[in-house]
Amino acid sequence: MPPDVPPRPSRSNPLTWIALGCALLVLIVAVLQRRDEPVGDRTVGEVTRVGVADGDAIPAYLRTAADQLARLDAASPGSWALVSFARYLTPAQTATALGGTPVSAVVARVPLPGRQTEIVRLAAMRLPDDVVAGMAELADRKDREAADYRARAAAPAASADPGLRRVYGTGASVSSREAAAYRAGCACVYAAVVRDAPDALRALATRPAVRGVDPAPEVRRLDRTVFTPPLPEQRDVARPPVDSGLAEPTPRPGMGDSSEAAPTVSGPSPDGGGPVAGAGPPNPAPTS
Repeated sequence: MPPDVPPRPSRSNPLTWIALGCALLVLIVAVLQRRDEPVGDRTVGEVTRVGVADGDAIPAYLRTAADQLARLDAASPGSWALVSFARYLTPAQTATALGGTPVSAVVARVPLPGRQTEIVRLAAMRLPDDVVAGMAELADRKDREAADYRARAAAPAASADPGLRRVYGTGASVSSREAAAYRAGCACVYAAVVRDAPDALRALATRPAVRGVDPAPEVRRLDRTVFTPPLPEQRDVARPPVDSGLAEPTPRPGMGDSSEAAPTVSGPSPDGGGPVAGAGPPNPAPTS
């Protein structure tokens, strides 16, 4: 009989442990890399609205805002708030009305009788200088808009359509008047976005020319917040301004009638460098 051969040592157990160790190392590295990845912004798509909604009663809105302001905890940190004015103010009058309250932006429009003018939000860290500078930029943009409307009115498409030509003519007239008003530092500001402590906001609500202070402690990002202050001339229900220049049997596409949003001033509308012939009718009295 052949001599007994000693059994060979098994290599499967060491290899198995090595494989498991490598897998565990890969898993640990993957977890550490995932922790280093930046977390996405979970607020994408969320919009906060502060102010009075279209169709709501303005007196009820002001009472609700005053009640919320009274209930703000005095010990809480500073809160954003929407300040509505009782009348349209010049940049200097706005600075006086707000006193030393830290301000971030103002809301303005040119109050032309019978015209639905564009509502804009101007960055205003320093009053009144930033508002004056913002109005100067607005005046230049409105001049370009007026020139573009006049070019569209002279195009063949408008020459063959009296109604379209009238729309463009109205747009040119309104834009020119807006430009002149802003260049003169008009009384056009009717609201402001501020941030201050509760007691300071309550004191602000008692100042002359201040119609109401709507606290908004829920606001986290201004670029995702829509402010809709009531217009000074409206006392009952919030609604878009009446525009006698838009009296047509059927509204044309693109003619907005909402005064809800207040976009930051940034760029021309419409684009003066765009094509003229065959272009669709822009809003003759631009709104937001």
